[in-house]
Parts: sequence; C-alpha cells; structure tokens
Amino acid sequence: MSDALLTTARAWLRQDPDAETRDELAGIITLAAGGNPAALADLADRFGARLAFGTAGLRGALGAGSNRMNRVLVAQAAAGFAAYLLERAGGAVPTVVIGYDGRRNSRRFAQDSAELFAGAGLRAILLPRLLPTPVLAFAVRHLGADAGVMVTASHNPPNDNGYKVYLGGADQGSQIVSPADAEIARHIQQVADAGDVGSLPRSDAYEIADEQVVEAYVAATAAVAPAGEGARGLRWVYTAMHGVGWETVEKIVTAAGYPRPTVVRAQQHPDPTFRTVAFPNPEEPGAMDLAFDIARSTGAELILANDPDADRLAVAIPDPDADGGWRRLSGNEVGLLLGARAARAAEGTPGAALACSLVSSPGLGVIAERHGLGFAETLTGFKWISRAPGIVFGYEEALGYLVNPGTVRDKDGISAAVAVLGLAAEARERGESLATLLAELGETYGHFASGQVSVRVEDLSVITAVMASLRQVPPTAVGDAAVASAEDLLVAAPGQPAGDVLRYRLAGGGRVIVRPSGTEPKLKVYIDAQGDSADAATAAVATIESGVRALLEERS
Repeated sequence: MSDALLTTARAWLRQDPDAETRDELAGIITLAAGGNPAALADLADRFGARLAFGTAGLRGALGAGSNRMNRVLVAQAAAGFAAYLLERAGGAVPTVVIGYDGRRNSRRFAQDSAELFAGAGLRAILLPRLLPTPVLAFAVRHLGADAGVMVTASHNPPNDNGYKVYLGGADQGSQIVSPADAEIARHIQQVADAGDVGSLPRSDAYEIADEQVVEAYVAATAAVAPAGEGARGLRWVYTAMHGVGWETVEKIVTAAGYPRPTVVRAQQHPDPTFRTVAFPNPEEPGAMDLAFDIARSTGAELILANDPDADRLAVAIPDPDADGGWRRLSGNEVGLLLGARAARAAEGTPGAALACSLVSSPGLGVIAERHGLGFAETLTGFKWISRAPGIVFGYEEALGYLVNPGTVRDKDGISAAVAVLGLAAEARERGESLATLLAELGETYGHFASGQVSVRVEDLSVITAVMASLRQVPPTAVGDAAVASAEDLLVAAPGQPAGDVLRYRLAGGGRVIVRPSGTEPKLKVYIDAQGDSADAATAAVATIESGVRALLEERS
C-alpha cells in the first residue's frame, strides 16, 4: 500500500505547476519513503480519495493531493467541464464566465480556468477583478453565457477554497443539478486518468469582462428597493466579514439613495486570513461582535453583514432583552419578512410562487397561501430553490435569500440587503422598525419559531453512523413528543429529487429534520414549531431541542 501511495504521489508531483504545493508534497514523500508513519498517513489522506465533484462543485482544504484544492485538481476540473460544455454545445462554441473572490489562490485558480477554457476552444470571459458570487451568477445571464464558474469557498474556514459551477440557457444561470454533476464528474475523471495536466492546451486568448457587467448588476440591484422618504437619516452598520462585498455594496446603496453605513473597518477589505473572526460566517458565535460594538456606540438601527463572498446576509436589530442589547435575526425571521414583502408585491400575478428549502420555516407556505400564490418546498440548496416554477422569492434558513430572480438565480446577500433596507425605510416612515414588522408578521400569519442543533465532527463516519441508526430504528418520540410520522427522503417520490434527509412530524405540530451538511463536517438538525404567541412558539422549540440533544447522544 505504501508503494502504491508513493507512486501516486510522485506522479502527482510531476504534473503540479505550483512551486508551493510541489515543495509541500516533496517533503512528505521524502519522509514517507523513509517509513515515517505520520507522513504515510498524510499521503493516505491526500491520495486515498479525491474531492468529489457534485452539485455544489468542489470545496475543500488547500494543499497537494487529489483530496485537496490545488492547481492540478482545478486544471482537471476546468478541462473536464470544458469537455462537458463542448459535448453539450453540439458543435457551437460555448461561452463561460469565470469569477473569483479574495481567498487564497482564488485568482490563480480562476486564471488557470480561463486559460484552459480558451485552450479547449471555448470563449472564456474572466471578470475584471475579485467580486461577489452574485455578480458572477448575474453575469452568466447578462452575457448570455452557457456556463459560469465561481472560485470561492463562501464562509468556510480560511484554508478552504472551492469551485462552484453554473449553467446558462434553459438553466437560467442556476447552479448545476443532477445529472449534470455526474456527467461533468465523468469528464473530469477522464482528464485525471490521463495523468498530466501539463499537456492540456492553454491559451491567453481569454477576455476580461468590461466594467459594464458590474455596472449592470449595480443598477439592477439598486432597483430592488429604491430609497424612500423613510430612508433619510437611517443609521446602520455594515460588515463584509473580510470578504469582497463592500465595494459593490457601497455602489449599490449610493445608487439606491440610502445613507452610507458605518463600516466595520477591521473587516472591510478582503483578507484571506479572516483575522478578526474564529470562523468567517455571520451565523457563528462571535463573528458579528465588532459590528455589535460599533452599532452600540453609534446608536445604529440595524446591522447588515455579508459572508465573505456576499451571497448570504445576516441582519441584527436592537433588542433590550438580548445580551449586549442586540440580536441577530434568524434566517427564518429574515426569510419570512422578505417573503411577505414579495408576496404582497406579487399578489394577483398568475403563476407567481414562493419557494424555500424543506428545512426552512413552514411559515412561508402560510404566507403564500394567504396571498393566493403558489408554494414550493425543495431540497436544500439554491440549485433547487431557483428552479421552482414561477418563483418571485426564495430562501433557506442558512441566511440565503433570492429576492431578484429576474436577474440572479442564486442566493444574493447584496440584493437581500437592499430589500431589508427598503423594509426598514418603509417602517421608519410609519414611525416603526424591523422589530415592529416582525411582531406584525406573527399577528398576520401566525407565530412560528425555529431552532437548530449542529454537531461538528472530526470524523465523518460519526455522521454516517448516526444517520444509519436513525434509519434502522426510527425514533418513536423526541423528548416527550411522540413522532406522528417519519419520512426518509432518500426514498424520493416519483419525479422528485432524493436527498439524505430524515423528517419527523411530532404530535402537537412540531417538526424535526435531520441531515448532514453539504459543505461542512456537521450533522444538522432543524426544529420548527408554531404557537399562539411568539413566546409559546419559542418555548415549544426549546422543549423539542432538549429532546433532540438527548436523541443524538443516545445514537452517537
């Protein structure tokens, strides 16, 4: 086994164009060849598997090896994707747009991709600089491209990067879904099996996108909610979470007529080390602490935070009952606020529909029904949400919102920010606030509450074992609540996509959903409940959460 590993590693080393990962791997090979157990284990981890290309593209830690993100793997992915696009085009010349964020190696991976696409005979268009993911998703449609690639790992840890793929044409700039993922993966594997990315044709005949693409995104996004009279004097705080959002956000809020925010300067500009946060995700504890400090000192009325590639949005409001006087709204709270906004605007429009992932609040379905709109509940991920027929708004609880489907068919934390500013301005005009709007939401559509239990693991087999246990012996109760029905979404209904998801409906109306995270080493459990008041719904969620924790402890 060690001989085979060494042979595989040396073959990889010979084709690696990156001096940094070559040196990294050469040192490990030397130690492993001398029998060092730790080095042999390291090689087994790096080459015992390869990062799987799926509907989320590629995502993983940077480093040498087939199970890491690096220039060899990206070259294989780009060449395989090019072959897929050429096969799909049937003799035409496909166009592909490439974007990248501020993470380590993002620009290098994007440039490699542009050169390989051009070398394969595609028309390749590289965005002019590092930009948010929603700009790339917009550019695919705006330029009439056949496909798009965004180099980003979104809100993952600093040493991660990723490769997200979009399709144009009939897919309207949405992320790929099955069977495209398997077909692309097959082409990538053929390139990998050939064994030498250095022999792949490259060309510098790719284009750099004109600034007009960014300007068009700015104009379209500013039009989501132009500032009204209530925006005058609005005090708000913004953080880009060390990512690429601020430059674009600044242009859009200016174009839309909103006051300039107080910016968290320590997190304003792209920084691949994400030095002020333990984890660059606004959902994580502590990530928004600097924004809270600034909001308290400036008397702000709300905080808006993007994740590093600006496809997600967090919103926080003053709350005298919260620790420190501020609290971050849940993704479901923001989703229902924005969903009600969209429903009011779309009421009476034939075929209009709202959509959310199945782990998001059932409250969106109630809103859709109240306004006479269609409603779709999809598997997790905007690759599914964006494809809902007639969609005018979609969201999932992990801070992702699609508010402008006519221009971007993906979650977009910047257009969502503009929509929230519009809601805040409208409320201010009536002497109210986002907190008032939340209270009105409950009174109008019913009081919904949600919670989540998230278990991060070092060993992914733990998640596999828990899911297997729950399937083999389904729980009859969660805490004191009996399980009224259990569904395994691996067994899909006819015509519906399957997913590694378990859903339990509880006696009394609660709901529990269990699934592995698609992007992180986590088991995630989603809890929903409804009550006669906000406090009653929240208390019901807390009770169910205690039962979930006990169940997971029993099955782990």
